[in-house]
Amino acid sequence: MSEKHYEPSREDFQNAIKDLDTYIDITMDDLLRINQLAKQHAQLRQTEQVAVRDLMSVDVVTVNPSTTVKEAAQLLLEHRISGLPVVDENQKLVGIITEADFLTTIGIPCHHPTHSVWHTLETMFRHQAKPENTAATVGDIMARDVITIEQNKSLHEVIQTMKQHHIKRLIVTNEQQQVQGIITRSNLVRVLLQQVF
Repeated sequence: MSEKHYEPSREDFQNAIKDLDTYIDITMDDLLRINQLAKQHAQLRQTEQVAVRDLMSVDVVTVNPSTTVKEAAQLLLEHRISGLPVVDENQKLVGIITEADFLTTIGIPCHHPTHSVWHTLETMFRHQAKPENTAATVGDIMARDVITIEQNKSLHEVIQTMKQHHIKRLIVTNEQQQVQGIITRSNLVRVLLQQVF
């Protein structure tokens, strides 16, 4: 892949000067460092403008509210994913079900703010929990308040939304709230690697 070049703007230089955190006379080394920092700001600015439609995964596995919890769990395992959008008969988003919801269903607390990933894993392996009701449906345990984003939004807005709501994935929907794609942290890591390499 050819090396990418980013042309710094005046704003990038201003940000680079702020990064130096100094107001002393500028030497040649300072100027070269400012140029390097300005290019980094330009690269970040360009990357953050990438549209959601260019980032999202479009092959989204979905379930409906009447899907059994067991069937949904099998889909997670089969596709090696950590969450499933829940849609109605018109493909309109009505909820989401995640690994955490499945663990809670089998009696393993994982939404508790003081529980770390390691605490959750330790709990999982300490006891062989079984769902109390194997006939439960996705509609019984799904989260109904789903944070979504539209295709025309930017990577910057994706990152801000994920940070604000402390979530690992964003469902991409159209104006009718139909699922168009999904953005996960894996999508973001791929963008970062493309910029570096």
